[in-house]
Amino acid sequence: MRQILVILIFCVISVLSYSQVDVKFTPANFPNKKEQLKVARSQIKNADIYVYSENKIEEGLKLYLKANEFNPNNSDLNFKIGYCYYNSSQKYDCLEYFKKAYELNPKVDKKIEFYLARGYHFNYDFDKAISLYSSYLQDVKDKVELEAVGKHIAECRNGKELVKDTVKVEIINLGENINTEYREYGPMVVADGSKLYFTSRRKGSTGGQVAPDGMFFEDIYESNKTEDGWTKARSVGSPLNTKLHDAVVGISPDGQTMYIYMDTNGGDIYETKLKGSRWSKPTPLKGNVNTKYHESMAGISYDNKTLYFISDNPATSIGGRDIFYATLDKNGNWSSPVNLGPVVNTPYDEVDFFLHPDGRTMYFCSKGHNSMGGLDIFKTVKNADGEWTTPVNLGYPINTPLDDAFYVTTASGTTAYYASVRPEGYGLLDLYELKYHVDKETQKEEDKVLVTLVKGVVRDATTTFPLEAKIEIIDNSIDEVIAEFITNSQTGGYLINLPSGKNYGLNVSKEGYLFHSENFNIADTAEYNEAVIDVNLQRIEVGITVVLKNIFFDYDRATLRPESFAELNRVLAILNDQPKLKIEISGHTDDRGSLEYNKKLSRERAQSVVDYLIEKGVDKNRLTYEGYAFEKPIATNETDEGRQMNRRVEFKVIAH
Repeated sequence: MRQILVILIFCVISVLSYSQVDVKFTPANFPNKKEQLKVARSQIKNADIYVYSENKIEEGLKLYLKANEFNPNNSDLNFKIGYCYYNSSQKYDCLEYFKKAYELNPKVDKKIEFYLARGYHFNYDFDKAISLYSSYLQDVKDKVELEAVGKHIAECRNGKELVKDTVKVEIINLGENINTEYREYGPMVVADGSKLYFTSRRKGSTGGQVAPDGMFFEDIYESNKTEDGWTKARSVGSPLNTKLHDAVVGISPDGQTMYIYMDTNGGDIYETKLKGSRWSKPTPLKGNVNTKYHESMAGISYDNKTLYFISDNPATSIGGRDIFYATLDKNGNWSSPVNLGPVVNTPYDEVDFFLHPDGRTMYFCSKGHNSMGGLDIFKTVKNADGEWTTPVNLGYPINTPLDDAFYVTTASGTTAYYASVRPEGYGLLDLYELKYHVDKETQKEEDKVLVTLVKGVVRDATTTFPLEAKIEIIDNSIDEVIAEFITNSQTGGYLINLPSGKNYGLNVSKEGYLFHSENFNIADTAEYNEAVIDVNLQRIEVGITVVLKNIFFDYDRATLRPESFAELNRVLAILNDQPKLKIEISGHTDDRGSLEYNKKLSRERAQSVVDYLIEKGVDKNRLTYEGYAFEKPIATNETDEGRQMNRRVEFKVIAH
């Protein structure tokens, strides 16, 4: 009997200890703390003005939390704190306070079940969220709200499936050199991952002004990748940063062109070029991209001829913000925008995207598709017919029930960056690095990175000074220049991405110099590769030799293949520009076969080149030719690579 009594007493004590009383802010409840009560009530009153009249959530939250230290058991105050967190970046913190408010008073707010459901949703407790959403729906009559809550239930169901299959990725906060207590977002990296640009609303912004939402205006910052990590972020300064909003919304893969959002005409996209170490004054995009509506985010194709961007133009959008593209005409203007279509765009917002340098892969951020809540990141791939595949959610833990956005990758695809809100963050929104652990044996075809990254420095061969030179990318199969680039005027650096599946010619030229060529015959299944090619341009002088790397012959014959014509036309252009120039065309082979046979073949091939130039109008007295077989190797004949280099056609300046 005594044991039963003890158990009953323990149960009563337990129930009393867990039952909570809703304590009002009245003198009766705090008879000995009148001054503290007065301060707390004043804090709540002022916080109400901040939150409900001025929309200054953070300022109001600080005051509510101070009042809560005085009295943590008031249902209304706990609800207000939860409401502030619900409307902040740290939404997951709302659950603690909504739960407390509900325990103290189940009728604290007519939507308390909804807010509780949202809190559980943010914290991955999808089953409890679904139960509360469903209970709340029983009293909802408004069609818009019914649809919105129904979508949240679908998001929870998506989340339950997505968290079952964890993505093999390491997510690393970029640290205090990049992130602050404020908002950092919109990371943009050049294709090789050596340079990072991003947008921040931190203290110290240009002009130091505060926007109506209580935060500093947007500015653009930059950082360089070193062996020790990212350098301390610094403002890019004038002319990119102004006293108003300035955000980086896109960058070309080579890092020489930046796209900027500026708060003009409803929101427009501007373009700036890197000249040495200085950015040019931003100018609005030419053509039909910018409208009176809100245009944001921009990405350029590897050949600089197709621009993708986001707009909320109601005349052409499927719903809210959509992804569009425009093509460049011969006058340098962008065509009328074309909606990317309903496979990618949804009735909900698509707010940002990133076009991979391979030209076929796009990552974008959307509230639609199978999102687990807020903004999720998706991937779509353009197939051989030019159609975009059904978007795939990047999965957990990359995506969360909160907003995850601004996803970009390096050309290799093994490293990515994005903005996310996580408990370990430094501030309201942080930048993170994602390192993927790729299993080649199980990797899907659509996940393979099919691009070759070529980078290097162009210099004067004699002085070694960097040169601002023109680089042309030629599709040898159709003898067409498909892209043009200019090397950086200060460093001579260049960075080019070549999607797999073409025979490319790369031509580097500058007035007063002989051109330099490279060949990249890339199979359509060739996975990511990186080539560093430094180019030393030779001034036009007697005795200087140039290897023609895009001259092709049929096997064991001297017949020129059509893929050679683009390169031959470069030689023709130099001869036409330099009327006193005389050259020798020479053919060379590897050491397989007899000297006599290779002499004959190499001479006939050199003659084919001369015949082509004469046919195009060059005086035959300016041209000589010779076949040297394997007598003048430039590499070893012991390897396939060396023999390939020795099989070549050259021209040498013999008079100028």
